[in-house]
Amino acid sequence: MTDREVEPLPGQLVLPGQLVLPGMPDPGPEPGPGQAVLPGLDDLRDLGSSQDAELAAVATSLTALDPDGSRMAAAIRGALDMLLDGQHTGRYRWEQLHKTEKTHAGTLVEIALARSLRLADGTALDYTIAGADVDCKFSHRLGGWMIPPEADGQLMLLVQASDEDGTWSAGLVRAVAGHLSPAGNRDGKRALNDRGRAAVCWLHHGAALGENALIRLPERDVAAIFALASGQQRVNELFRRAQRMRVSRTVVATVAMQDDYMKRVRDGGGARETLRAEGIVIFGDYAGDQLLASALDLPRPGPGEFVSARLARRREGHDPYARSIRLDGADWLLASPAGPADPAGPVDPAPALPR
Repeated sequence: MTDREVEPLPGQLVLPGQLVLPGMPDPGPEPGPGQAVLPGLDDLRDLGSSQDAELAAVATSLTALDPDGSRMAAAIRGALDMLLDGQHTGRYRWEQLHKTEKTHAGTLVEIALARSLRLADGTALDYTIAGADVDCKFSHRLGGWMIPPEADGQLMLLVQASDEDGTWSAGLVRAVAGHLSPAGNRDGKRALNDRGRAAVCWLHHGAALGENALIRLPERDVAAIFALASGQQRVNELFRRAQRMRVSRTVVATVAMQDDYMKRVRDGGGARETLRAEGIVIFGDYAGDQLLASALDLPRPGPGEFVSARLARRREGHDPYARSIRLDGADWLLASPAGPADPAGPVDPAPALPR
């Protein structure tokens, strides 16, 4: 012991980095991580997932089935698109659904997740995961889940998605009385209280939902698209106005409102051929198209997606450092969506993409 240290008295605890002086009281155990509980408040950590081995096992199982959440995200996106049924209705927003259809959304999400993750049916609830019964609840609004009486004390998989926000979330919570509001609706369903919302074990929170280009476009552009008479005209206008953003097949189907909607994109009279004369190319999910789009720093079209962009042939006076791709023996760079890179220059017919 050095001359700067003092032997602790019996019953005293030495904290890391702290000297103990004679007469100092026992400081007690070192506090754990996080914020200490203020006087008069219950410790919300008492009901946390760390105390629920079954919840932890279910979380581990779901994470193993879908580590990055891509399967859940695709299932949720598909369920919402099925509900909107844009190909036959032209709808693309949650607000355009009827009240009864919104109620049905939970069932579609539940079925889509079961198929995507290959979850077994539950004994009394929706799923069996890691040997536990789990009920699935969906809400368009974060925190809007309603827990039925038969789920009291059970594990809940809470799912939320919003096209307007472009995000989705999924988490687990135990539906114990301390997590639920004291009063329910006429069906006896209760919402999560503050303690319950704080207790949710998030698997994914605010993750990106597959983009709906019609929601990202200004309303005037959407109105201009749907104002046109034929499905082909509407698809052409979609790719004129939705440049440099991902456009899904579902959005194409919603705009075309025809069974052969994919034909409206292809060459042979489709948007690719028509818009080429205006300098616009439509990149698809082909590997070559993805590389070309990335080379121009455009969004990379994923499976079933398209990205349109107007190109201009590189000329003297263009930025020599601007990204470009070489097609048909010439260098092509991004032009303004409304016209060529040089407003005084001509609109170059776009090159055909290699196939």
